[in-house]
Amino acid sequence: MIKTPICDLFGIEYPIFQGGMAWIADARLAAAVSNGGGLGIISAMNAGPDYLREQIRAAREMTEKPFGVNIMLMSPHAEEVAAVCAEERVPVVTTGAGNPSKYMPMWRKAGIKVVPVIASVAMAKMVARAGAAAVVAEGGESGGHVGETTTLVLVPQVADAVDIPVIAAGGIGDGRGVAACFMLGAQGVQLGTRFLVATECSVHENYKKKILSASDIATITTGKRLGHPVRSLKTPFSRRYAKAEYSDMANHELEQLAVGALRKAALEGDNENGCFLAGQISGMVSREQPAAEMIREIFEEAEQMLKGAGKWVK
Repeated sequence: MIKTPICDLFGIEYPIFQGGMAWIADARLAAAVSNGGGLGIISAMNAGPDYLREQIRAAREMTEKPFGVNIMLMSPHAEEVAAVCAEERVPVVTTGAGNPSKYMPMWRKAGIKVVPVIASVAMAKMVARAGAAAVVAEGGESGGHVGETTTLVLVPQVADAVDIPVIAAGGIGDGRGVAACFMLGAQGVQLGTRFLVATECSVHENYKKKILSASDIATITTGKRLGHPVRSLKTPFSRRYAKAEYSDMANHELEQLAVGALRKAALEGDNENGCFLAGQISGMVSREQPAAEMIREIFEEAEQMLKGAGKWVK
C-alpha cells in the first residue's frame, strides 16, 4: 500500500485530502472520507461561526479520525470561523483565497496543522515561512477559483521552492493522476470533483448527473475580468455569464449576476441558473460510489501504475 510522510504528519492511512467545496463539503462527506482513510474537510464557505461549530461537532459524532476545515479568507466571517477552529481544536485547517498568516499563530498555538492552498511559488514560500505544515499546490485544471498555472508546471516548482510537504491538486481523478503527482514531487493529493459523486456527498442529484455525463471539454472559466477566475461546467448560467463578461455590463452588475448561483446548483439543482463548479477531470468520472471504495480504488491503481512504469520506460 502507498504511504508517504503525509500519512504520518496528518494521521491518515492514504495521502489524500478531500477538497473544501462550498455548499458541498459538509460533516457527512468529511467523515466518510476520513473513515475511508483520507483527510475529510468541512467547508466553512461564507457561513457564520454557529454553522461551522455545528458541522465540526457533527463530524466528531461520525468519525474518530482526523478531519479538517477549509476557510475561504475572503469570507465576511473569516475571523469568526478562524476563532472557532482554534476553540474546537480541529486537527487541520486548509485555507484559500488569500494569505492566512495573520491567523496562523492562533491556530498553531491550538495545535492545528495549517495547510494553505496556493497557486504560486511566491505564496508557497510566504506561508512556509509563517509556519505552514504543508501546502496544497492547486493547478488551474481544478474546479472553483483557479489560478493561471497548471498542476504539471506548478507542483515541481513549488516542491523545489519549499522544504515542507507539497500536496498536488487540480486535474487529478484516478490512480494515474496520483502516480504522476508523486513523480512531480508531491507527497499527497487533494481531490474535489471526484468526491462530488461519492455516495455520502449530499449535493443535489442534478449536480452529480452533470458530472457523470460530462465530456473532456465540459468546463469553462469565467470571472477573469473581475480578477477571480472560476472553473465550472458549461451550463445556461455559465454561458450567459461568459457573454456578459465580454459586454459593456458594469463590474458591480457582473458580480451580482453570480450571487447565489453555486447555492442554486448545489442545493436546488437548478440547471438553468445554477453555477456547477467542477474541474477538468469531470469527463473522467463515470460512477457514483462510497468514498472509502473510491479512495481504495484510486490508490490500488496508483500502486499498479508505479510498479508498471517499466512497461513503457526502458
